[in-house]
Amino acid sequence: MRLICFATLFSLACVPAVHAQSYATQSQVKIGSASPLSGPSAHQGKDIENGARLAIDDLNAQGATIGGKKVKWVLQAEDDGSDPKLGTAVAQKLVDGGVVAVVGHLNSGTTVPASKIYNSAGIPQISPAATTPLYTHQGYKTAFRIVANDDLVGRVLAGYAINTLKAKKIAIIDDRTAFGQGLADQFAKDVKRLKGAEIVSRQFTNDRATDFNAILTQIRAHKPDVIFYGGMDATAGPMLKQMQALGIAAKFVSGDGVCSEKLPQLAGSALGDDKVVCVVAGGVDAPLEAGLAAFADRYKKRYGMGFQTYAPYAYDATMTFAAAMRAAGSSDPATFLPALAKIKYQGITGTIAFDANGDLRDAALTLYTYRKGLLTKLRVVRESVN
Repeated sequence: MRLICFATLFSLACVPAVHAQSYATQSQVKIGSASPLSGPSAHQGKDIENGARLAIDDLNAQGATIGGKKVKWVLQAEDDGSDPKLGTAVAQKLVDGGVVAVVGHLNSGTTVPASKIYNSAGIPQISPAATTPLYTHQGYKTAFRIVANDDLVGRVLAGYAINTLKAKKIAIIDDRTAFGQGLADQFAKDVKRLKGAEIVSRQFTNDRATDFNAILTQIRAHKPDVIFYGGMDATAGPMLKQMQALGIAAKFVSGDGVCSEKLPQLAGSALGDDKVVCVVAGGVDAPLEAGLAAFADRYKKRYGMGFQTYAPYAYDATMTFAAAMRAAGSSDPATFLPALAKIKYQGITGTIAFDANGDLRDAALTLYTYRKGLLTKLRVVRESVN
């Protein structure tokens, strides 16, 4: 029998779950946030925490109720350091801390192992960033995401490289993480499927590397039109600088780990104009642009800087959890999980509804480039998984 423990004034008491206080009458609802708050991707991880915290503040300001009763919404934010082992430890800490839902993680490599912990505890998880298809194909009813997966990202990037950039020779590098390698593998698969371009080199690095001269020198000999990188902005910035130093003029194509507001600082003059093309596994069409702009203004006023990439998705993930709890009239995960699976919530990033696997229906992807040091939208694409 599962026990629920709670602190009394003088001791720790444990009671069978069936006799514990009903989730529906809780005065406090705790939502977890898990992302890297330290290490090279800390700026992206903090972006997730900030987005979730802004949603928590809004829920409290609105006096959001569950089952007709006013509750206090609380965020428990934890640092997973982009490390799979720490990610599972953080997941267990959140479970033990009494969270009823989790917004996170950022990296696919932490999201997948952590999802096993949440599933065992029956706690739903929405990732605002992880794109590996494996995450939602493990058979877990607790795993959801509100961005497109790598199947779609790879497909769109391969099509853009061949059809728009007219690439004939493509080199591929990945950082050997679950995210970077998975995205690079999918990109390579779609390049071969589409035909018209040759993969002339496939190289590997790691997500902590700073020196890429050896692999770039090997790639330079093949004179590629496009270099695809599966990884994050923290390594993409130095890579672009070293490409510039070696005289490599190829376009640089990558996924949403690179598509950040910080890349111009990391790459400096090597960024160039229209040199980098990246895709964010999300995005808004014209009717929603005003709402996203308003969120951006609020975020900047609250935190003193613009959001990186994932804050709007973390905000929507938090609000989606709240909508499911309110629809079910309970914050008990076992009670509101079915409502979450069937939810249709209008968020700032679009309509949030999940398919049978927990993937976002009618997922949007946004292609960007950089011009004069600014992230510049090219277009929004909508794709289905099938």
